This record gives sequence, structure tokens and C-alpha cells, in this order.
Amino acid sequence: MLALLLLPGCRDSAYSAAARVDTLAAYQQFITAHPQDDDVETAKARMAELEFTEAQKVHTVVAYKRYLEQYPDATKATAAQALLEAMRFNSTQTRNTASAWRQFLKDHPEGAHHEQAEKELEQAELREVTALDDSAELKRMAGAYGEDERGTRATVRLDEQSFAAAKTASALTSYLRDFPAGAHRDEARVALLSRQLEGLLVSGRLAEARVVAQKAPLSKQVPKLEERFKRAAELEALSTSKDAAVQRALPGYYLRSFDDLVKSLQAPDPMDRWQAAEELGELVDVKAIDPLVEALRAARQPLVRQRAFASLGRLLRALPPEVAEYEVATRVDLARLNASDAQVVLTIAVLLDLSGQLDKAAAEYGRAFDAQAPDPVVLSRWVQIRKEHQQPFSAAVAARQLSLWAEELVKSEQPSEPGTGVLGTARALCAAAESARVAAVAIGEARREKTEFPEDLRQFDVRAAETLKLAEAKLRDAELKLLEQDARARRCGDDAVRLRLADAEKQRVEALGQVTAKAPKAAGLVLALAQQRDPSAAVRVAAAAVPRKP
Repeated sequence: MLALLLLPGCRDSAYSAAARVDTLAAYQQFITAHPQDDDVETAKARMAELEFTEAQKVHTVVAYKRYLEQYPDATKATAAQALLEAMRFNSTQTRNTASAWRQFLKDHPEGAHHEQAEKELEQAELREVTALDDSAELKRMAGAYGEDERGTRATVRLDEQSFAAAKTASALTSYLRDFPAGAHRDEARVALLSRQLEGLLVSGRLAEARVVAQKAPLSKQVPKLEERFKRAAELEALSTSKDAAVQRALPGYYLRSFDDLVKSLQAPDPMDRWQAAEELGELVDVKAIDPLVEALRAARQPLVRQRAFASLGRLLRALPPEVAEYEVATRVDLARLNASDAQVVLTIAVLLDLSGQLDKAAAEYGRAFDAQAPDPVVLSRWVQIRKEHQQPFSAAVAARQLSLWAEELVKSEQPSEPGTGVLGTARALCAAAESARVAAVAIGEARREKTEFPEDLRQFDVRAAETLKLAEAKLRDAELKLLEQDARARRCGDDAVRLRLADAEKQRVEALGQVTAKAPKAAGLVLALAQQRDPSAAVRVAAAAVPRKP
């Protein structure tokens, strides 16, 4: 009984002892020793008060955060939250950046300073938007704030930034699409018009350029347009010169006309078509791009498409870079509107590839490729790309696919275009033999390198050699039948056009070396024309080396 009477005294004594010390440690010791005591909650409440007093003494964000984490429901929690918010507000006010104000509002969405913080954020964003270079953030602000002053300023800044970065035809086109009411839309249109006109002038199409300029209201803003027209007229006059020394220095003197070559792309004999495609690449003329693209896209005969690909590359390299980029960009943008068709996707891939945008082209090549019906033009290009990137095994894998395509064509019963008979068969086998030869050479080159899976390459090599042997044998048989029908029929490997073009290149180099002496008045223009526009790199180098008279 005495023990029971003494218990309350012991309890009061323990809590009273802790209260007399009145420290966090004393209260914590009491709670640990008497976890079931009725005064535990009182002790915890007092500890919260002492912690709050300590936090006030320290008066830091960390101290108040720690207090709130430990005592979220304490009497002083509201006061601690208010002090924490006030400290953060003052700190944010010192930094005074949009990101700091956004973080403050995120941390205190319903705080006492919420309204003022929103005003400060608006002012900070207005200040920062005029110097902001992050286009993603500008787009976010333009979308988030709409017609609010911040949204308007973000849109204006994005407009300025986008136009300043628009150095290419593709970027200018994107600018006009993204900012149909942009502040620089006329400047962008003028820049594109200038490139369009330059393409026509470089192509010797002065009359067409004048028509385009007359129809374009902004043509008066094109820099030095009349001066450019005058120069083009002087160069165009060379083509009608009666001076033989001048004529022999011009590529057009040795080539068939544009209209004749385009007409030949529809000739019955596939060889006429692929030789026309080959010769079209010698015309430095933007108008030749579309017939070559169409031949590459729609021709059934692989060699027509192969020659069109090569010619398109030569043509784009011969054009001034700014003109070539404009011609590619406008066609790619147009093609993307109908990019569901595999051949149109291939067109995009080729244009991007030949303009040096190989990373983008690779994705389009992938979209266009059909493993069930492999395209020999794409396979040939993949072989070359992988060789250029020092990937011999990958080049051999692509070459093997090309060889398998040739093998399937050779073994088919009628490897020809419908209605072309023996001639079509012979031309189709010519394409198969050429592809098989390319594949066999690539695989042989890969075997000479140190690669993974050499045994696989050996097997590739054996089968490619067999395919090439079979293709050449069947081609020989088909051409014998063709010669039985027409003793004058041309055979695969006919190099008449290539030899003529090579001879023309040689004659132009010789003519340029003599033009200063034989046609001194026109020599300056002739040399300038050859240096800037001749399709042959050798001729351009020769023109640059000829001394000019002062």
C-alpha cells in the first residue's frame, strides 16, 4: 500500500526534475525513462517550444526547416513556417531572378507573400526575356502567357533569335513557317528569292530569272540584283560567241542540249536512258535537278537510277553552296508533304545525303528500305558510306546484300522490263553484273582488313564470286542473242558517252590555256565562268591557274 502511495510522488518528482532543468536533454531523458508517463506529451510540447526558441536564435532556413520536419503539428509550427517563408522571400528578393521566384512560389504556394512574389516573378521574367537565349524556355513562356506582356515579349525574342540563326534556306523556310507574322518575314523571303534567282543566273537562265524577279514584289530588295543581271548577261553572251577559242572552253559546246537529254530519259533502250542521266550531271543547271530526281525516284532500271544518283551529286557539288542548299531545302520541304511513299522518302534521303546531311539521310534511308525488296541503289550507297567510315565488315555485310540482290535478278526467268524482250533482259543483266562486281570488290577489300568474323567474310567472298561469274555468263549469252537481232547493238560497258565527256574535259583544259592569247577580250569572263561553273573539278583548277592580264 505504501508503495502505491509513493508512485505518484516518484512520477511528479521525475517530471518536476526535468522541468526544473528545462533543457532538451532533460526532457528527452525523462521521456526515454518514462515513455508511458502522463506528462510525456507535456514534455514533448515543452521540447517543441525550446526547439523553436533555438531556431529563432540561429534564425536560418535550415534551422526552421529542421524544426518543421521534426514538429509539423506543434503550436509554433505556423510561426516557424511564417519565419521560414519570410527568410526565403528576402533571399529570393536579393537574387531577384525568375527561376528563384518560381521556386519560392513552388515552396510556398499559399504563403503570405504569394501575391507579391507573383508580381516579382512577372517583373523578373519581363527583364530576363529580352536577353534569354534558351529557345525552349522562350517557347514555353510564349505558350504559357499568350497575349500577356511576358508572352508577347517571349514571342518577339524568339522571333529575333530564330531569324538571327537562320543562315540557310532550310532555316529561313522554317522561320517563315514558325513565324507567319514574324518581324523579319520579308527579309527571309528576300533571302530565299535571292538564292532562287542566283540559281537561275548560275544556270544561264537569265530570261527566266527576269520573269521571276518581275513577278516578285520583293525583288527590288534583293541585293545588287541589277548588277547580278548585268554580269549574267555578259556570261550568257559567251554561249553565242562566234569565237572558236571561246566556244571550245565552254562545257555546253560538248554536251547535248538540256531538252534532248530530258527527252532521252524516256528512250526505249535503257542504255540511252542511263547515259542521258549520266550526261545531265554535266549541265550546271538547277533545272536538271528535277529530271534527275524523277529518274532516281521512278525509273525501273537500276543503272538509270545509279547514274542519276551520281549525276545529281556532281551537279550539286558544282553549284555554289548557297544555291545547292536552297535547291535541296525547297525540294525536301515539298517532298515531306508526301513522304508516305517509299520512293519519295528515298528522294528525301538522297537529297540530304548529297548535300552533306548524312545523319539525317541515314534515318530516311532506313525508312525507305524494304528488306523484302532491297533497293540496289541504297545498298550500293551503304557500301560506300561504310567504307568511308572505315567499317569494312559493315561494308561487306551491305555488299553481301547487294550481291544477293544481283543473284536473285540473274536467276529470275525474265530479268527485264515488260515489253523490252532481249534488249531489256540484256540491260537488266548488265545492272546485275555491275552490282555483283561492286559487291565482290567491296567484300574482297574487307577481307584484306583485320575484321571480326573472318570466316563469314570468306563465305561472303565465295558466294559473291560465284554470283559475279554467273551474272557475266548470262549477260554474255543475252548480248549474243541481242547481236543476232542487231549487229550494231551496243553492249554492256559501252563507254561512248563517258569517253566523250572525258575528251571534252581534256579539250576544255587545253582551250583555257590558250584563251588568253586567242580571245584576249573575252578571256577574263571565260576563265571566271570556267572557274565558278564548270562541272569538272579539273577544269576549275586549270582555270584558276591561268594567269590573268591586269
